[in-house]
Amino acid sequence: MEASQGRIYTLQFILLCISNVLFSASFNMMIPELPAYLTQLGGADYKGYIIGLFTLMAGLSRPFSGKLSDTIGRVPVMIFGSLVCVVCSLLYPLVSSVFAFLLLRFFHGFSTGFKPTGTSAYVADIVPFNRRAEAMGMVGLASTIGLSLGPSIGGWMSNMWGIHTMFQASAMFALLSVVILVGSMKETLQNRQRFSFKLLKIQRNEIFEPLVIGPMVVTFLTYVSYGTLLTIIPDFSAHLGVQNKGLFFTFFTASSIGIRLLAGKSSDKWGRVPILKISSAMLAVSMVMLAMSGSPNMMLAGALVYGAALGLNSPAISAWTIDLGDPMHKGRALASMYIALEAGIGIGAYLSAFIFHNDPKYFAITFYLNAAITVFATVYLMFIYPGKQRLRNTH
Repeated sequence: MEASQGRIYTLQFILLCISNVLFSASFNMMIPELPAYLTQLGGADYKGYIIGLFTLMAGLSRPFSGKLSDTIGRVPVMIFGSLVCVVCSLLYPLVSSVFAFLLLRFFHGFSTGFKPTGTSAYVADIVPFNRRAEAMGMVGLASTIGLSLGPSIGGWMSNMWGIHTMFQASAMFALLSVVILVGSMKETLQNRQRFSFKLLKIQRNEIFEPLVIGPMVVTFLTYVSYGTLLTIIPDFSAHLGVQNKGLFFTFFTASSIGIRLLAGKSSDKWGRVPILKISSAMLAVSMVMLAMSGSPNMMLAGALVYGAALGLNSPAISAWTIDLGDPMHKGRALASMYIALEAGIGIGAYLSAFIFHNDPKYFAITFYLNAAITVFATVYLMFIYPGKQRLRNTH
């Protein structure tokens, strides 16, 4: 399917965004409640694994989702990812041990290993080149809305009717996402293949796309902080006296929405790298603000800055990845970027849980370390990446 000339907001695109809202809300609504749920099972010391195992499976599955997206089609890959959320959400109330919980979190990661890869490749197929970052920004905005609504809805449902009702609602959100995909998404991949188990054999050159090393490095460095926030913000919120553990994510998302609406075209106009330099620096500033937070207001101010930074960062990274990747292997290029994203989130989750170790006096050093890691993304873009480009061009 050829991209519509100059058009983004087609019916397919809008429905895809709605599917993204539902999918993102499905697995994010349980995030604020899972640390306490795991603690009840006797796994208080394993909080870092909640995000870490999820992102590990997501990263491991990316080469498969990238290859399948480029062979059997974008839509089947999206449907599979959403169905994983349906099944896993229904299984959480049935687990009764720490091991079973962590195993389920591991397999739940298949969802984000597949759905975003198929979605991004689909969007790249249907939108014009000169509006690519704007389109990616809108799809990311839909995911961010789900990320915001999910924790707030999940926390409210859990408080009102119990955590089992929240898990059931999570499954319903994911199922509605599947209904939209099955009922309205026309496949965009030409020359599709029928699925066979031979397609699950990954060659060495199919693990990642070498052409997108730059976006992979920046993605990794900037998403370590995201893994940290997902892991310790519920505890940090409670430490500062914020009753709704999802409030931080609501403020962060509101800011991200605002910046995407105002600056969605920024990297299409001024270039991917300049925008990424600015957004990386802003992410570091937000981490410093959180480290210095002694009140809910300061924490929420940090959430606003972080949301604005991520709102600039995410669409620019996605568009940059597609720009540099092989047009015949969009799925592989995007999967490579997502591998870096999952690695960053996973390491951020493990590292923050290790440093914090359920002791509030370590909140500040955890955030300062994340600020330093994020600063290096700006350093890489300013000094290291240009050098690599010049070296490549001389050969």
